[in-house]
Amino acid sequence: MKMKKSGLLLSGLATALLTMVAPTAQAAWALNMTQGISAISRNIYSLHMMVFWVCVVLAVLVFGVMIYSLVRFRKSQGAVPDTSLVHNTKAEIIWTAIPIAILVVMAVPATRTLIETDDATKTELTIRVTGYQWKWGYEYVGSGVTVLSTLDRDSNLARQLGSGIDPNSVPNYLLNVDHPLVVPADTKVRLLLSAQDVIHSWWVPALAIKKDAIPGFVNEAWFKIDAANTGLYRGQCAELCGRDHGFMPIVIDVRSKADFEAWLRTQKALQQPAEAAAPANAAPAGAAPASAANAAAAVRAAPARS
Repeated sequence: MKMKKSGLLLSGLATALLTMVAPTAQAAWALNMTQGISAISRNIYSLHMMVFWVCVVLAVLVFGVMIYSLVRFRKSQGAVPDTSLVHNTKAEIIWTAIPIAILVVMAVPATRTLIETDDATKTELTIRVTGYQWKWGYEYVGSGVTVLSTLDRDSNLARQLGSGIDPNSVPNYLLNVDHPLVVPADTKVRLLLSAQDVIHSWWVPALAIKKDAIPGFVNEAWFKIDAANTGLYRGQCAELCGRDHGFMPIVIDVRSKADFEAWLRTQKALQQPAEAAAPANAAPAGAAPASAANAAAAVRAAPARS
């Protein structure tokens, strides 16, 4: 029994060590949030920094007074506690009024920014985002163009146990997809987010967007990327949506308006002819012939015989 326990302990330690040294998918490590690639993301960053510095000042003042009091009025220096001070109206008014004033000062810009993040009016492009286990579906509303985005083949092969592929040799390991979301710069884009199976979360730090995609509900978000910030930007599903949750990345391909329009025309040409080629009255692929389907329905409707 002791030998069995020792073996289990050694096995557990080995597993823990392998987990610690195993390569993982990580973003560029930083102490602060990114300023992003849009005006709204920079506003959120400015709000974050304002609240941060307010907290720093408060911490310095509060802990400074506490440390000074502990050092200056300590028993070893002959300090005697004042047991008569049990109530002071002036002190209570001060320590109530000051926090209220601080909260108001922070609440005004926070409310303004929050209202701005929910203002999806006057958008120029609407994209329906649907979360699947473990893919993202993008539908460009009104254009007939849809894109299914999933983990790229190289990352998917390298993540398999016993693949023999060094994950460090795969560019953007677990952070790349086969078909990115292509969007135009300098355009207000509206996102309608939902899910087909379980709760997902669409999170792109560069856009300062993290919205849940919930089955049966539609959440809304928007962004307008600066014209100069074309390129690739990455994110991930930020919800524990299943055992392969870590393999559901997001990649945004930001292009100029002209390049986006050319891409959209190409996708229309590729997708619409395939739909038009199928006869309008043809049965869906995999459907049973009408006679067979009717026979099966008749069998199901017939009463059971004893």
